[in-house]
Amino acid sequence: MRLNECKRPGFALRWIWVFVLLAYAAVPVQARSLDDVKDSGVISVAVYRDFPPYSWLDGETARGFDVDIAEALAAGLGVKLQLHWMIPDENLDDDLRNHVWKGHYLARIEDEAMLRREVADVMLRVPYDREFAFKVDPDGKVINDLVHFFAPYQRERWELLIDREQIDSIQNLAIFNYDKVGVEIDTLPDFYLVGAFRGMLRKNVVHYTTTMDAVEAMGKGEVAAVLGMQSQLQWGRAKLNQQAGEERYVIADIPMPDLPHRFWDVGMAVKDDYRGLAYELEEVINQLVFSGQMASIADRYHFPFLKTDHYLVQEQTQ
Repeated sequence: MRLNECKRPGFALRWIWVFVLLAYAAVPVQARSLDDVKDSGVISVAVYRDFPPYSWLDGETARGFDVDIAEALAAGLGVKLQLHWMIPDENLDDDLRNHVWKGHYLARIEDEAMLRREVADVMLRVPYDREFAFKVDPDGKVINDLVHFFAPYQRERWELLIDREQIDSIQNLAIFNYDKVGVEIDTLPDFYLVGAFRGMLRKNVVHYTTTMDAVEAMGKGEVAAVLGMQSQLQWGRAKLNQQAGEERYVIADIPMPDLPHRFWDVGMAVKDDYRGLAYELEEVINQLVFSGQMASIADRYHFPFLKTDHYLVQEQTQ
């Protein structure tokens, strides 16, 4: 390349643009303050991909409980919604790093005219748990010190969905000495059932990639029950019963001794610097919960809305 070629305006401008893009690519796009969000007219909300009934794409249309909440958050701030789709990493700490405060190292420039945001303004479906929030690494450093957890908007729990044509009645888990039960692999229900009764149920625990895969398999008669999150099971139950034309599939509320954390709360997270945004978003969530709108949203997806202690205590003091 001859030196005088650099004097051509088009050539020089292209290279200047490349340097600008590379500079932006080298520095993570940061989460934004409340003022930045309102000034831009858009809020970026992180939700998990392919995760019904919480968030998924139906063709090109985003649907789900968390998607509806994200739309309510945007409406509450008077801005437009931009969904930030997440694919789960190895653990939740990685998800928070990749989508809340730092950005993924594989994030790239998709268009010369626009940089893809590496992080969202807020992330949904985050465990609201003090022990998790203050978890430390081997050196004693708080792992998620750059994240602010807030607005525990839903309580989740582990439940058992059974096929009444395969199981007439059930009193406890011992029935799975004889009948098969499906679980999502490498989840708490998986570890729990494999270890229950000193491993006696192991031979009848069938593993699937997702809980919804297990529910679908139950509809085909591959397993007699599925242990998983109650919201997912209720969503799957409604679809199976619609196909069967009867209440063939039901939630069996049986004791699960020694199952740790059968209940847990789900909330939201922002980068720790932007608590002002969190306070504003929490006000929107408060209105959804206390007005009954949150329960109505859950009803659209066929599961009961369980309030967290955070809101139950507020109701008692009002």
